[in-house]
Amino acid sequence: MLDLEVVPERSLGNEQWEFTLGMPLAQAVAILQKHCRTIKNVQILYSEQSPLSHDLILNLTQDGIKLLFDAFNQRLKVIEVYDLTKVKLKYCGVHFNSQAIAPTIEQIDQSFGATHPGVYSPAEQLFHLNFRGLSFSFQLDSWMEAPKYEPNYAHGLASLQIPHGATVKRMYIYNGNSLQDTKAPLMPPSCFLGNVYTECVDVLRDESGPLGLRLRLLTAGSGPGVLSDSKMRLSERCIYFGDSCQDVLSMLGSPHKIFYKSEDKMKIHSPSPHKQVPSKCNDYFFNYFTLGVDILFDANTYQVKKFVLHTNYPGHYNFNIYHRCDFKIPLTIKGESAAIQTEICTTYSKVIFSKQHKSVWINILFWTSTDDL
Repeated sequence: MLDLEVVPERSLGNEQWEFTLGMPLAQAVAILQKHCRTIKNVQILYSEQSPLSHDLILNLTQDGIKLLFDAFNQRLKVIEVYDLTKVKLKYCGVHFNSQAIAPTIEQIDQSFGATHPGVYSPAEQLFHLNFRGLSFSFQLDSWMEAPKYEPNYAHGLASLQIPHGATVKRMYIYNGNSLQDTKAPLMPPSCFLGNVYTECVDVLRDESGPLGLRLRLLTAGSGPGVLSDSKMRLSERCIYFGDSCQDVLSMLGSPHKIFYKSEDKMKIHSPSPHKQVPSKCNDYFFNYFTLGVDILFDANTYQVKKFVLHTNYPGHYNFNIYHRCDFKIPLTIKGESAAIQTEICTTYSKVIFSKQHKSVWINILFWTSTDDL
């Protein structure tokens, strides 16, 4: 049984690992993979038809814990403990839920010191006691046990007439004062782990087509002292088609991985593919997983010839390998009246091929010419 420390408005964890609000999905999955011997039976829940309409959930069924990630930015938004019999919980090093200690309303009052009345939901038959960044839902066994009070005249827990021994059914950790209005916070500096992330990526283009990428990069502060480590730094870098390998390294740093193409399966789309002479060297990718970007270099010139921007939608074959790239691509569209309009394609845009086909969510790649396919 897991023995975990509760930190309101921040985290749930122990000495070995910690689920922190604002943590990216890939980092939470990495924790689960590393500790698979103690954390077992994990489900991933998402909407295949409307992936942006519902939170993405990691359900730790053996431990009664759900991790809810924002559907857009894929950062941890809410930590829910829905079965307190499967886990031990403590606050400031003192247990308030274990095999020997029941999480009754008296125990919660003793551990957290409730200073204001809670909210009763007749439909759920649950009594919600809310703190900043932390909420408890108490199970009431019958309508006879429902609290009898007027909210305008309630002063503290005693006025609620909650039955003694009412136990916690669920616990939530979130950011802010309201569970209903909470949003995933920014990634905390402790989650950067020396990596660089993108705030957003803009595709640069002119009348002739795409020119390259403008990346707004987020890094954790570095330097002596604790205060410098608690700050995040924002910088901007531009990468263009034709940039050399050294140019990219100086702008973005070393990639997480370099992948050499063993064969070019797209040559069939090139003019006269049967006449092409096999190359002795292969094109290669710089894989930047935390940026959500791949950069393809020509094997002969060592210059950028293609960018791949990853949306990281659930169900995709490389889901959770890349951090989601929040990109914006200006597209020039000619209307029926010959007027030219500019549309913005983003990470969250749908592409509809025709009325007979479903709308789909896609990864984006673009290149300088058809010869680069």
